[in-house]
Amino acid sequence: MSTLAHTMMTAARSADSGLAGPGELDRYPYAEAPGADRVVAPSWDSADQDLGRVGRRTAGSRGRGLHGQLVQQLGQMIVSGDLGADRPLVPEEIGQRFEVSRTVVRESLRVLEAKGLVSARPNVGTRVRPVSDWNLLDPDIIEWRAFGPQRDDQRRELSELRWTIEPLAARLAAGHGREEVQQRLADMVEIMGHALSQGDGITFSRADAEFHSLLIQLASNRMLEHLSGIVSAALQVSGGPVTGCDRPTEASLVHHSRIVDALGAGDGPGAEAAMRQLLTVHPEVERVVPAPREH
Repeated sequence: MSTLAHTMMTAARSADSGLAGPGELDRYPYAEAPGADRVVAPSWDSADQDLGRVGRRTAGSRGRGLHGQLVQQLGQMIVSGDLGADRPLVPEEIGQRFEVSRTVVRESLRVLEAKGLVSARPNVGTRVRPVSDWNLLDPDIIEWRAFGPQRDDQRRELSELRWTIEPLAARLAAGHGREEVQQRLADMVEIMGHALSQGDGITFSRADAEFHSLLIQLASNRMLEHLSGIVSAALQVSGGPVTGCDRPTEASLVHHSRIVDALGAGDGPGAEAAMRQLLTVHPEVERVVPAPREH
């Protein structure tokens, strides 16, 4: 069982550490640019209390030290709308508010820029970018949206995206006879069944995430595989049942087993149909993503 447990635990994918490379730290100078575009430090309005409280609440939550914590807090505030579009972000004030060094602030802003959340320009400084510029497929942004005011839209969009990606991946996977991967899929179903009987939701979720990641890999389509992180993120956010994978149920387990059986039989249409059934276990989804019409 140790090998299966190890496999199961590999489902979560860590985000890029985002550490600044040589010569990049100076992109975010502390002193504001002189001249007409000089920005007065923002008051942060009602977010003052949230800054300190949130920073302390999630200390160490991502295992990336102060840098990871600051990325998390600023990212959450931007995505939630507490820091609206075109809001100036003064690195010196951020450092003072969170009691972190200028290096930590600069590294964090660089990561947020890579995600499309902020932009840094000479004589203008660092500002929050509009939603249209965000990398909405970034796993961190998916998570932040899922736990913020946009959670309903995020969950609906994720469900629609999964409906597009995973049935196709299941059909393609049936055409590849990689027995070792199919065995691992069967192992994940076995783990999920054991976890369901024990009421162990955490183990069930980890095995579930591994199952879906493996299935996309089995499809042998590199572009689909590139999207597997989105599926993993979708499985790890909470907020109510939108798909059969959101909570341990007998129906979910049955559909996972049917997918494995169809793959073993090389039945692409059967695997695709089983995946569609899995993604519509709950009636909420039928209002979001209707089943395809039969002609």
